[in-house]
Amino acid sequence: MAREYTLHQSTSSTPRIDYRAELNEQQYAAVTAPPGQTLVIAGAGSGKTRTLTYRVAWLLDNGVLPEQILLLTFTNKAAREMLDRVTALVPVDIQRLWSGTFHSIGNKLLRWNSERLGYRKGFSIMDREDQKDLLETVVNNSGIDTSGFRFPKAEVLGDIYSMANNTCLSLPEIIASRYPYFDKVLDHIITLRKLYQTKKVETNCMDFDDLLTQSVALLKENPDLLERYRQQFEFVLVDEYQDTNSLQSEFVELLTGADGNLMVVGDDAQSIYSWRGADVTNILNFAEHWPRARSHKIEVNYRSVPEVLALANASIANNRAQIRKNLLPAREGKGTLPALVPLDSGSAQAGFVSQRILELMDEGVDFNEMAVIYRAHFHSMEIQMELTNRGIPFKITSGLRFFEQAHVKDVACFMKFAVNRRDEVSFMRMVKLIPGIGSTSATKLWNAWMKTDAANAEVMTGKFSDLLLPMSVPKKAKASWDQFAYTLDELIVDGKISTPPEMIRSIFDGVYQEYMQAKFKNAEQREQDLEQLSNYSSRFTDPLEFLSQLSLLSGVDTDNKPDQEEERDAVTLTTAHQAKGLEWHTVFAVWMADGMFPHARAVEESDLGLEEERRLFYVTVTRAKDELYLTYPVLNHQARDGDILMKPSRFITELDPELLEKWNVRSGW
Repeated sequence: MAREYTLHQSTSSTPRIDYRAELNEQQYAAVTAPPGQTLVIAGAGSGKTRTLTYRVAWLLDNGVLPEQILLLTFTNKAAREMLDRVTALVPVDIQRLWSGTFHSIGNKLLRWNSERLGYRKGFSIMDREDQKDLLETVVNNSGIDTSGFRFPKAEVLGDIYSMANNTCLSLPEIIASRYPYFDKVLDHIITLRKLYQTKKVETNCMDFDDLLTQSVALLKENPDLLERYRQQFEFVLVDEYQDTNSLQSEFVELLTGADGNLMVVGDDAQSIYSWRGADVTNILNFAEHWPRARSHKIEVNYRSVPEVLALANASIANNRAQIRKNLLPAREGKGTLPALVPLDSGSAQAGFVSQRILELMDEGVDFNEMAVIYRAHFHSMEIQMELTNRGIPFKITSGLRFFEQAHVKDVACFMKFAVNRRDEVSFMRMVKLIPGIGSTSATKLWNAWMKTDAANAEVMTGKFSDLLLPMSVPKKAKASWDQFAYTLDELIVDGKISTPPEMIRSIFDGVYQEYMQAKFKNAEQREQDLEQLSNYSSRFTDPLEFLSQLSLLSGVDTDNKPDQEEERDAVTLTTAHQAKGLEWHTVFAVWMADGMFPHARAVEESDLGLEEERRLFYVTVTRAKDELYLTYPVLNHQARDGDILMKPSRFITELDPELLEKWNVRSGW
């Protein structure tokens, strides 16, 4: 016989939290929801973290043991912050509470049970660099000939496999939808995935995705473990549920079971990560998937002035696939209408943003309370230049400064070599882009080049190909070397150096596009960067002047170093994706033109793509606490097509004009 016996948390003489006093009515209803399945839709700035924190405190305050709670977040920082707040609320030792990212919880499960999957105890977790090295080993030992085609580099292979894992789609589906240029080597990619998985087991290593894929496999293949963890985790809570992918959703469902206690908190209107596998239908269809679920909405916004919220509500209302909500302002008083600011050009737009930043600074708004938000990183180029010229400090959360990026420097090294044929650094960087040429081969080629007359001539009168093609290169590099030589021919024709836009186009079409697709997982974004670089370069007729400007703006002579970013009083430059979760007194949303925001590709793909772009716009505008400026250039200069007339974003034209104040700016640009 066996007797069931339940341990209860000891009661404390410490007074219970006055939840009604601490929370608004909507938050209180969600925090005190009865057991079962619960969906909490928490609008922007409505206190989502507060709600989830108090929910954990409520459970502990009502006798639930810490080890019976599983709190899943998207960052360890978020988990720590919530637990710190819980500790301040409830006098309970929460070290036993399971909290952290999906992957950290998966790691815990695997540490105790990995042998059931064929791994040994003490398996290693590979970071991205380790994964790249192991994939390179697998490719090199596979017997697959990768020389006849720009075969995906190890980093790109890792990204392909990761996307398949997280979306639960097949490799053919991923290649067809996201990497169509690799279709001709699909069979090799499939073979390498199997070899890679075998190699990971042999070396007792897991990559980052394995922490979830293997955890799901562990639970599905071992019913005894599944039942054990379901009994342990009496209450499962998930933060930012709108950002979950198919694999994460399956992990949650396995641990909860059909009758478990599950609370997910999120905002479908802020689901903006489909490009990395997030599936908005997880939150949109939650009530259908969990038919007994209760729903709560938290709509009181504590961040923004009513005028910003009115614009945000009106915009997101145009989405058909959504859970309807209406942000309500907690702040009283009349604020400032969001400004719509058309400018003559991209340069004028940069000038307006910079001038207005200085004016706001004079009015008492600190630099770090201002942000410039854009759809794509290349939109920041002219603004970076103008802020630099005016001495306005800035920090970039969307990546490196524009001119410091690898692909920009790669293209620039071709141009530098064309105008200075004794530039060893540029030559070495350039030739090492060719598959099969490493440091040793590059040095030999440089020595051979320096023996030619062209290396020392004042003017290049002949063709690069006449000098380069006879040089000895590894067999694997031959085809690419020939194309490289012919590309250089286009940079100097009959002794005349081509214009900067012509040079960039020749480099990109001749050799760099194919290299970029094989090398970088975000090749399309980088292509946009180079297109913008080409547009900017059309201002210059002299390549030397253009290259000098690049060097001056590359950050070499600035003090905007990474270790100083957090401490400096500086304007933030960020993409809309990177801005999620942040807020500023003043936000400048730039390049608000159709084809820029929304992105042209998203509009072409489907209504789903357009709706995600509108959610991204919603995230952008709800970052502003007090002032919001929506700017766009009326004319956009294109290197190949001249001036293009820009239309304001459809996200602006679909709004009631009364929600905006139009600024007519006289420009001397």
